[in-house]
This record gives sequence, C-alpha cells and structure tokens, in this order.
Amino acid sequence: MSGDIAVLGAGMHPWGKWGRSFVEYGTVAARAALADAGIDWTDVDSVVGADTVRGGYPGYVAGATFAQALGWQGARVTSVYAACASGAQAVGAARAQILAQLADVVLVVGADAAPKGFFAPAGGERPDDPDWLRFRVLGATNPAYFGLYARRRMALYGDTPADFARVKVKNAAAGALNPNARYRKAVSAEEVAASAVVADPLRLLDICATSDGAAALVLTSMDFARRHGVADPVRIRAVSTVSPTYPKAVLDLPDIATDSAAAVEPSPHSFRASIARAAYEEAGIGPEELSLAEVYDLSTALELEWYEDLGLCGTGEGAGLVRDGATALSGRIPVNTSGGLASFGEAVPAQAIAQVCELTWQLRGSAGARQVAGARVGITANQGLFGHGSAVVAVH
Repeated sequence: MSGDIAVLGAGMHPWGKWGRSFVEYGTVAARAALADAGIDWTDVDSVVGADTVRGGYPGYVAGATFAQALGWQGARVTSVYAACASGAQAVGAARAQILAQLADVVLVVGADAAPKGFFAPAGGERPDDPDWLRFRVLGATNPAYFGLYARRRMALYGDTPADFARVKVKNAAAGALNPNARYRKAVSAEEVAASAVVADPLRLLDICATSDGAAALVLTSMDFARRHGVADPVRIRAVSTVSPTYPKAVLDLPDIATDSAAAVEPSPHSFRASIARAAYEEAGIGPEELSLAEVYDLSTALELEWYEDLGLCGTGEGAGLVRDGATALSGRIPVNTSGGLASFGEAVPAQAIAQVCELTWQLRGSAGARQVAGARVGITANQGLFGHGSAVVAVH
C-alpha cells in the first residue's frame, strides 16, 4: 500500500484581526476546502481539528466543534493540540486514518482568534508548567527569546541586522501578492531599520504579529481521488512530528536549562534539523530535490536558521542565501512564497495547515503572481513548544 495520500482541497479564511470566533473562521476555511475539492460535507468520513487553547472550552474539542458548526452528520472526530505544531499533528492524524483505511475522506481544520500583542501563559499558578515558569521566573516573552536567537547567530556566524531585514523585505514582497495575507505591502530595508527596537537586535518589523485566521485541507485516499476524477493530485508523502534527542544541549525556551552533556555526547544535529531529516527519510528525497519551502519565521533571524536546518546550505551560511537572493520568489530555492508569518502573523492551530495549503497551490501551479515555475516538491517546517516537531513533504 502506498504511503501517499491526496490533497483534494485547500481553503483559508484570510488572516487579520477580525474580532470574531475562531469557529467562524474555521467554518469559512472548511467550506472553501470542500468547494475546492468538489466534495460535499456529507462525504466527509472524519474531521480532525487543531485546537486553540485561547478560545474557551470549545477550543479543546475542535474536531467536534467544527463538525457541529458544519452540521452533525456522524463523522468521526479527532482533536489535536501540539502548540504551533498542532496543524502538522492534525495532518498526521488524518493521514494515519486514511492509510489505516478507517476513512476515505478527512477534513483537517485549524483556526484561532489570537490576543492582542504577544502571547502570554494561561492564568493560574502552575509551577510544573515550563511555559508558565519562563514568564514567571525569567520574564522571557517570545520576542525576548527571538532576540536571544538572533544574538546567537550574530556571535557565531557574523549575521547582521541588515541580513535579518533582507528576510522581511523578501517575505513582504511575496505577501503583497497573497490575497489571504494580513500584511500586503512591500517593505524596504530602511523601513525595517527605522521600526522600533523590540528585543535587541530585532525590531518590530523583524517579528511576526499575532493574528486571527484559519486553514483547512480535504485529504483522501489515492483510490478515492481517482474515483473522484483526479488522476494526479498533489500528494502528501511524509509527515514528521519527531521530538528532541537527549541530551538537548542548546537552550530552547520555554525550557530554562539544557540537559547535561557530561555522560552522553549531544547529537550532531539540532532538534529542528532532526525534524527535516525525518521528513526527508520518510519521503525518500533530499533537500536538493526541493522546489520550495514554507518555514516558521517567528522572526527574521529564525528563518535563516531554518535554511540550515533544512539542509539548503551549511551551518552558518543562511545569511548568504538571502543576500544572494536564492530564497526569493525568483531564486534557486524560494522560501515562504506565501509571505510567511511575516505577512500573516501567528494563528497557532492554523499555521502548519496554511503552510500545506501554500504547497498545494504551488504544486498545482495555481499560486498566481507568486507561482514558482515548475514546482514539484515542497516541504513545510514548523516547531511547537515542548518538543513538538512539524514538517510535511508534498509532491506532484
């Protein structure tokens, strides 16, 4: 039995700050994906919902929440929470159900209504929660964490604020072409440099916003796709949701200490690099075969790190790729053709699903002005707090 499943439909609710329920956003995205697939809601065997923890009780049962909003019809439901990797976990759960022949048609939905400003921990006293501890003990907000990573790159590899700004300029240019993006305006390096410092060396335009938004996919067995008249669909070939390997010797918030390397040598590959390696191994491809990548650009500096983790270049060489234009829309290996989180902002349960939507449109050749010529293979890369890996390989 083939490990491939088909992506018959992709849909989104545009990102922004709309002030409405995440259920409304997810329902819009789901209906768009169903229409794109040419599938009736009653044809869906299973709904997998990526949870939002800020939406109140319904957010914890997202699969059933979206099934109810679309109209109860008896579909099996699953709900997944893995922080920013929730969407990839949802795709993985759907894929497992299809390959196990428990379902022929699965609707995957993620949606969020984000708070204003940066994320804070949920209320209450939780001393066994590392995310609560990093705010309470360190006062380390997400932008502070991003700034530390940027400083690390500057110290180790000689990256500069100008390199970080180039990432924003590149992603803003792509986002300006994307009707689902929140920010659809080109940005200059001078505008990045003139924006307020948030967490030195990162400025406001180096850091992604928090947003409302939703994304959905209709995933099916290959047999169903053929019966439905789609002989050559975009296919998901790998889903990587690996966890770190002990000892994890590079600090990665919300953890506020690393494992000891006194008894065991650390892995030669970082956690993020291991996410991509597992995806490549499962898909039977290497980075040299990629047409494009969608990566988790919480900050401009973090995008450069992903270039290296995906094997697009050697360690410390990420800034060189963006300087050379290799990761721009017209470059050798375009990255974040959607505009990335720089253009969308974070809608946590939706963003890994949105990355697969972008791959789907690119591999179909239907991405419009941001289309990558001849796109055939793409990878997404993401990471959720608490050791949740997230990567999906799609092919056409």
